[in-house]
Amino acid sequence: MKTLLLLAGHSRRFWPLEEKNLFPICGKTLVEHQVTRLHEAGCEDITLVCGAHNREAMQLLFPSLEIIEQEDPRGGMRSALLSALPKFGEDAVMIVGGNDVVDPSAYRDVQTAAREKGVDGAILARKVERYFPGGYLTVKQRRVTGIVEKPGAGNEPGDLVNIVAHAHNDASLLLAALKNVEVKRDDGYEAALAALFEEKIYRAVPYGGPWQPVKYAWHLLPLLSLLLEDATERSIHSSVQIHTSAVVEGPVVIGEGSKILPHATVIGPCVIGKGTTVGNNALVRASSIGDRCVIGYNTEVKASVLADHVWTHSTYIGDSVIGENVSFGGGCMTGNLRLDEEEVHSAPVEDGQDHIPTGLTKFGAVIGTDVRLGIHVGLNPGMKIGAGTFIAGGTFVTEDIPESSFVRTKEGKLTVSPNTGRPPRPEAREKYR
Repeated sequence: MKTLLLLAGHSRRFWPLEEKNLFPICGKTLVEHQVTRLHEAGCEDITLVCGAHNREAMQLLFPSLEIIEQEDPRGGMRSALLSALPKFGEDAVMIVGGNDVVDPSAYRDVQTAAREKGVDGAILARKVERYFPGGYLTVKQRRVTGIVEKPGAGNEPGDLVNIVAHAHNDASLLLAALKNVEVKRDDGYEAALAALFEEKIYRAVPYGGPWQPVKYAWHLLPLLSLLLEDATERSIHSSVQIHTSAVVEGPVVIGEGSKILPHATVIGPCVIGKGTTVGNNALVRASSIGDRCVIGYNTEVKASVLADHVWTHSTYIGDSVIGENVSFGGGCMTGNLRLDEEEVHSAPVEDGQDHIPTGLTKFGAVIGTDVRLGIHVGLNPGMKIGAGTFIAGGTFVTEDIPESSFVRTKEGKLTVSPNTGRPPRPEAREKYR
């Protein structure tokens, strides 16, 4: 069975970060983790469906894989499949969404179910206990009878959520359904599925293993916990310098050319990239640190994901996601726990949204690329900082900050104005290392 991995989305809900498929976590981009899991499931014939915005980057990552560009970037999954399916004819195909990280066994189970006699396909289904903003399946004696997309809390037709790992035994039948469906919203694929479910037999494949959807940037935090479960052995490159007074404990991965300076502590599971310095008295635990970072003196990084070229000094980063080329001035703090210790909600990232429940009681901040924070900047739990923003020293941030902003406290109030400054590129900072 051939595999289609759908990656053409624009990651708008991932703000203030860009292109979630290419964001680094635990030594790989998200899409590399996805492809690795497909390979572990025995899926060798993989085609990537990309957009114009990420096709070149995907081609560089996977030069041996076939890549198809989605023709209509506004058409969602339906458009992606209309662009890709014609080349498959009547072949069996498994469609996999780039949003969902599951165990490789899930892909094997879907393909096995689709091979049952008299079956036309199979749909991965996950039982949920709280409302999930996705598609809900209706099932009768293992046969999928319908799908309801985002019914709203309290209106769910059941407790089985559709995970996009779908096997179709005849790609031409799906293509015909997609062409014939009447599209009212961005639900053309779901409408085509509903039509197929009426005439064809699709099995619901119950799945109770690890599952992490990645739609919003903070979803990288539970994904981090999931990926760190695979870090069961220590792997430290021979070129790494570890001072005799430093402590490196547990399953830790450290890349080429990195340094662990005197009295620093790294507690696994933890992944540290190439050329990164963990400074004196610093503590890194249960985190993913990118390449060429400086975790400076007296800094603690806890349960966080840092991209490349992040610099800190006497900083606390807890349960946060930090983009590339971000610098924290001395004494910066991310608050990661509400005073009432209840779930952290996030401000809307799209027009018309309400505040979004994150499912997290520990959630610090999400900071976009090319951000500079002055000394003693504090961030309330759940804050999102747009790319290219400068935050003046002594500022306490209590609201999300748009891209390219200059933020300061003036007469006791938070003020946000356009940023006329430009952050230096990472290579320009190397003289300070």
